[in-house]
Amino acid sequence: MTADALVRWLLHVEAIEDLAEAGQHSWRGITDGPVQIDENNVDRMHAVSISTRNNGGVSTSRPEVVAHRGSSHLEPEHTLAAYLRAIDDGADALECDVRLTSDGTLVCVHDRRIDRTSHGSGSVSGRDIDELSEHDYSYRFWHDFEEPDNPERTQLLTLERLLTTALEKNPDIRFAIETKHPVRYGGYIERELADVLTQFSLDTPGSGGVPPARMMSFSWLAVRRMQRLAPHVPTVFLMDRIWWPYRDGSLPPGVAAAGPSIDVVRRHPNYVQRVHAAGGQVHVWTVDEKDDLDLCQEQGVDVMISNRPGRLLEWLDD
Repeated sequence: MTADALVRWLLHVEAIEDLAEAGQHSWRGITDGPVQIDENNVDRMHAVSISTRNNGGVSTSRPEVVAHRGSSHLEPEHTLAAYLRAIDDGADALECDVRLTSDGTLVCVHDRRIDRTSHGSGSVSGRDIDELSEHDYSYRFWHDFEEPDNPERTQLLTLERLLTTALEKNPDIRFAIETKHPVRYGGYIERELADVLTQFSLDTPGSGGVPPARMMSFSWLAVRRMQRLAPHVPTVFLMDRIWWPYRDGSLPPGVAAAGPSIDVVRRHPNYVQRVHAAGGQVHVWTVDEKDDLDLCQEQGVDVMISNRPGRLLEWLDD
């Protein structure tokens, strides 16, 4: 199978997955189904070339440190408390996963269901924002907090509230936003994300020449869709394995960075160099231990995504 044939196959598989998810509950909220990719327009999609170490204001003196779901080792993941702690810890950027509620609100939740992170249950896409907001999102996270009932720690966080609060606290903070797939509403999640980024002027180039927000996904279909909707926003293709056409370090058209796991980097010790040689960046998740940090530095990784951004920065300063 050629690289083009593999990409075409992936597009069809992801589209089928989104359609299957959408068909389960099309009677709630958004009902028009997923965005359709016109493969005849592929060549007209976003294909901006972003050179290595010049993307999104990433520092050239050390890797950029991104707070994975906030400082989620110390605070409940995806809560405002976790993100405020990450800014206080000195994180360069904030990472979040976003999903659509049944009434079309982007919320910061990793899992398809809220069971793991709250005292509620059920899917995010099957409930509206009011229903989801009834639950405590610190419920599963044990810690001896002085203020366990602090709403910044317990309330469901919308993407708009995260962006508003984070930018008020640090106008220079950057964002790495992952869209989850397959999902019930298919491409509507990228459409809504593009609209929110425009609302906050995060889709236009900043002082570093590129927007302060970037989009990430394991879904190649979602990445291509975002490139059409927000042509200036850098995209990161996340991977828990390296697809064989890209083992030479190349990336899909228009993609600014590869997003491998730390395990992938360990299994393929020359991969970072190959991506850099091809003109891309490498954003690695999830870097929490000193050995992982040392490996990333040795390999010249551009961005490290961590549950413990404060600890990483302390190690980098030593």
